[in-house]
Order: sequence, then structure tokens, then C-alpha cells
Amino acid sequence: MIAILDYGSQYTQLIARRVREALVYCEIFPCTVRAATLRTRQVSGVILSGGPASIPSNGVLPIDREVVSLGVPVLGICYGMQLLGTLFGGKVCPGTKREYGRMVVFPDVSDPLFHGVNQETVVWMSHWDHVGVLPPGFVRIGKSASGIIAAMRNRQGNVYGVQFHPEVVHTQEGTRILHNFLYSICRLKPVWTPSSMLARAEAEIREKIGNSRVICAMSGGVDSACLATILHRVAGRNSLAVFVDNGLLRKGEARQVAAFFRQRLHLRAISAGRLFLSRLAGVADPERKRRIIGATFIRLFEAEARKFNASFLAQGTLYPDVIESTSPFGGPSVRIKTHHNVGGLPKRLRLKLVEPFRFLFKDEVRQIARELLIPDEIVGRHPFPGPGLAVRILGPVTPSRVRMVQDADAIVREEIDAAGLHDAVWQAFAVLLPVRSVGIMGDSRTYEHAAAVRIITSTDGMTADWARIPHEVLETVSSRIVNEVKGINRVVYDITSKPPATIEWE
Repeated sequence: MIAILDYGSQYTQLIARRVREALVYCEIFPCTVRAATLRTRQVSGVILSGGPASIPSNGVLPIDREVVSLGVPVLGICYGMQLLGTLFGGKVCPGTKREYGRMVVFPDVSDPLFHGVNQETVVWMSHWDHVGVLPPGFVRIGKSASGIIAAMRNRQGNVYGVQFHPEVVHTQEGTRILHNFLYSICRLKPVWTPSSMLARAEAEIREKIGNSRVICAMSGGVDSACLATILHRVAGRNSLAVFVDNGLLRKGEARQVAAFFRQRLHLRAISAGRLFLSRLAGVADPERKRRIIGATFIRLFEAEARKFNASFLAQGTLYPDVIESTSPFGGPSVRIKTHHNVGGLPKRLRLKLVEPFRFLFKDEVRQIARELLIPDEIVGRHPFPGPGLAVRILGPVTPSRVRMVQDADAIVREEIDAAGLHDAVWQAFAVLLPVRSVGIMGDSRTYEHAAAVRIITSTDGMTADWARIPHEVLETVSSRIVNEVKGINRVVYDITSKPPATIEWE
């Protein structure tokens, strides 16, 4: 496997995704991980991530120097290259100007890292500092159009550094470069397949729960549906899927989920909308919403666990949930927002967690779901936030505001489906904004809420772009919302990518 050391880049998990896409298993470790730990894990290569730190200003971040002397290939990306330059005796210089965005690089195509790459290629840069003086025993294998060292390696050919980000889609031949590192330099084989992912998840569950009973937090989405199905395979009647209707689901979803899964799993459905809405009354801060929702979910699950005599709680937590909530790897990554099932959990938890998808991406879980023959209507369902519509209602959550966003959201999804665009987009939904605007309806003045429509394309949820939806579809969506949803008189379309925005508004 490949070990990825986290130095605080928001792209760290994207490196992992690209490695997984190459069908090679990898794990992310804190930058402070000991070489002995990696040795026991029998890693076949190490990648040092980028990060926001500056070596000329603040010195190097922690690293066990033996990590780069394990005898396995090492690739440093951006800050990782600068760190390698410093460790091996080179010099990192502060930049006079920032290189950010698409840049032209001229690689040495005779080097194994750049085999098959064009002699002039476009990459994604994001840095101030750069390796100004190569370490002894290193050679330059790439330069940028501005003349800086864009890539280097040692003469032994097992330590590499690139100043750009091959994991980002804007680097035109980034996939080929990473494949060269994995296959030619590390000599790995593509064996990370859906069946191996499933086998790994089942093995982790068996190891953790043994003969104990476990309940599964069920939302009806592909993650929890897939996990509940695996638990049913592994634990049988010792597993119970608990579906909680928190009153913040999409229109008609609670009824659909309960009806669908009751025929397939050992399921208990709970109606708790009033409880959640009462606890959210008057709360506008998104972080407080998430913590309240997370704590309420957990207390309900604990109550059901006592009835079922279970000591474990299984959650379909994914990589993006973890990386945005906190730095799960002990690195310097910053928190973007608290996910209710990660940072939103109470400090005192009476159940032991089982999260076999914690280091998987959404598309990997979908691959497992197809391996389990879960129907396409579940596998292809658009992602939905765990806190539900509470984070699509900016400001306080009230029954009337829930109704408005449910109705508007249903119209967005209906029209996207009618236009045949469901599978072409990652998510399509409505957000209720905390503003009112003046309008005219029936020759009368209105002063009502505004709604934002958010439709995005993505492959992993970590980066996203706004969808270029045909104008006639957006026109129909807007017209229907204004005419059919009482309390909304204005619709706007969100054309912000991620980054700088997140997919959800809160």
C-alpha cells in the first residue's frame, strides 16, 4: 500500500482518491507518524502532501527522518517537495510572487516519472516558496515556464519531488504521472477492487463486533444502505437498522425509505420530527445546528441500542465527512465544518463506533453497493446531508420554513429528473435564504422569502463545479417554485464552485 503523510493540504484526501482510482490501496497518516509504524504496515511507497506552511518563515513541520529512508520510493508534492529539499540539504527560497493556477512545465520525459508525458504540459501550481538550490545528489527533471525547479529526484531514482499538484484535475497529465510513480517506480499492481473493498469492510466489522449486537444509523442513502446490508450479511439478526425520521428529510422520503428497506433488512423506523424541531427552535448558527442534531441522533440510537441490547453503533461515515470536520490524521488540516456524525458527536458516547467506510469515497461505496446488488434507485440517489434540511435553511429552523424548502427542493429534483439530467449531476437541491425581497404577484406587492437553487457536478464531493443547466430547465424550476411554493417569490441560481464554496450552504 501507499502511505500518504498529511501536511495540511485540503488536497490530501484528493491524493488518496487518485491513488485509489489507480486501484492501489492507500491510507493517510499524520505527518508525525513514526517510520517504525510504516514499516510494520509494509508500505510500498510514501507520498508527502502539500500544505500551507512556509519553511523559510517557520521551519520544517515534524517528520521522522527515517520515513524518507525506509528503502521505498518517496514522492513529495508542493510543500512535500520543499520538505524533501530541506531534509536532503538543499535550500528552499521564499517566492517573490505567488504561482497559483495553471502553469506550463517542461518535464524530462526520459525520466520514469514522466514517461509518456508531453515535453510541454500544463500543471496546477499553488505556492509561494520553491526549492531554489537542489540538495546534493539530486537532479532537476522539470522546470516551469518561469524558470523555477518544478520537479527533482535523487540519483538513485527513489526520491522524487514535484512543485505542482498532479492529483488536481487541472494538471493535464497528472493521472499519468501518478500512475508512473505507482506502477513503474513503486512497482505496485492494481488490485484495489470492489470485491476487495467489500472483503475489507466485512473483515473490519467481524473483528470489531465479534458476536455482539450492533445497530446501524440508517438514513436511506447509499452509504447507510450499503453498510446496513453488509451488517445483515455479517451479523444477521444481531444487527438492527434504525431509521430516524428527524422531520428534516426530503419530501416523502421517510415513507419511501421505510417501505423499501423494511422488506430487505431488520429495520426499526422512528418518527422524531417534533423532538428535533423543538431542540432546534431559535437556533441559527450552523455549527450549533449540527451539534444539536448529532447529539439528538446519538441519544435516540443509544435508547434503541439498550432495547436491542447492542453495544456497537455503525455509521456510514465517509472520507469527506471526516476531512471537513477535523484533521482525522493528526495533521495540520483545518476544520471546514462539523459533520453531525463526526465532530457533532457528544463527548460522552455510550456506544462503540463501527465505521468501515471512514476512509472511503462516495464512489467507492457505490462500487461496493453494486457488488452487493443493491438496486440502482438507491445506488444512484443524490447525496443528502446527515443533518438534513436544517443546513439548507439559513437561519432558524421552523415547521413553515421546512415545508417551504421541502416543496422547493422537490420541484428542483422533479425537473432535473424530467430533463434526464439526474445522472449527469452530483446534487440538485434548493436552499432557503435568510432574506426577503419585494415582488409583484396578481398586481399586488409581495414581501417573501428568496430561494437559491444549487446544482453541481462532481466525482467525489471534495471538489465541485456548478452545473451548466439548460436555461429552459432553470426557467421552469423558477416558475414552478414561485407559483407553487407559498412564501417564496424569488429564485436565484448558485454559480459558485467548490472551492472556494462548499457544496452545502451551511
